[in-house]
Amino acid sequence: MGRIRLVDLAEDLRVSVSTVSKALAGSPEISPETRARVRSRAGELGYRPNGAARRLRTGTTRAIGLVSHDSIGWQSLPVLLGAEEAFGSEETAVLLSDGRGDPVRTRHHIRTLLDHGIDGLISLAHSTDDQASLGALGVPVVYAYGASDCETDHSVVPDEAKGAREAVNLLISLGRRRIGHVSGPDAFAATRRRARAAGEVLHSHGLEFAGGRSLLGDWTEQWGRAGTEALLEAVPDLDALFCGSDAIARGALDMLARHGRAVPSDVAVVGYDNWESLAAGSEPALTTVDMNLREVGRVAAEGLARLISGEELHGVVRLDSALVIRRST
Repeated sequence: MGRIRLVDLAEDLRVSVSTVSKALAGSPEISPETRARVRSRAGELGYRPNGAARRLRTGTTRAIGLVSHDSIGWQSLPVLLGAEEAFGSEETAVLLSDGRGDPVRTRHHIRTLLDHGIDGLISLAHSTDDQASLGALGVPVVYAYGASDCETDHSVVPDEAKGAREAVNLLISLGRRRIGHVSGPDAFAATRRRARAAGEVLHSHGLEFAGGRSLLGDWTEQWGRAGTEALLEAVPDLDALFCGSDAIARGALDMLARHGRAVPSDVAVVGYDNWESLAAGSEPALTTVDMNLREVGRVAAEGLARLISGEELHGVVRLDSALVIRRST
């Protein structure tokens, strides 16, 4: 069966093409009974509006692009779900492409999305470092997870510092005073933001990082084990760990078990990211900071809808992170 056209639907219903068009558009010129009959029959026959024709008529396609750099999906999928929730009632499709951190591939995906017709674009960074502005594309753009480096752009990002402060405040509220910090590479803004915020909370309580400083390495379980072992050698009575990622925290749990340190009775552990497969699957399950990426996607999409409608939005929106309490504390 070929594609059902507007004229086919009109012939089937024995009404004019104009009547069908107005009924599907929800025009008050058409009675509620006729609108219901037209829409019902359109659904039965599988009628779909012609996207190119709709763009000529309304200037919109009801499609937006989402370009990410997360081939695993732990960042892009929550953001995608949040964006789809925001656009769900408007029947707008969110088209996901993965740039894989390659600028050439990313530019190709953006050109392809623009060529096929999108109303706007969400640029999802691969980290919370600032991302390069895409400049003028002919459609509105919202930058998510990492803010645009252009202050006139509109960005939606998680409040990493607040999440780190809540993590350390939890550990202090549990009576822990020898709190170590094992985190990722100093080259990442996430590492610096989380460490700075954690250090400020410790300082406000007259404390400092166990061992005198943060231990920085990679975002890996291997580094979590190595960093924790180094910290235990320097601070044998360590009683808490705030880790810069869930992968690092997972490695820390391994090393603490190897040294016979029970979690959480001897050492309480908090991770960061709430990567479900790591955090909930750890033994014990990890208390961690959730950056609410689904909410990032939802708010980014709502901002994009406002830009598409002609509003002006600039600057950075920071969304609260949430502390997810599990057995490691």
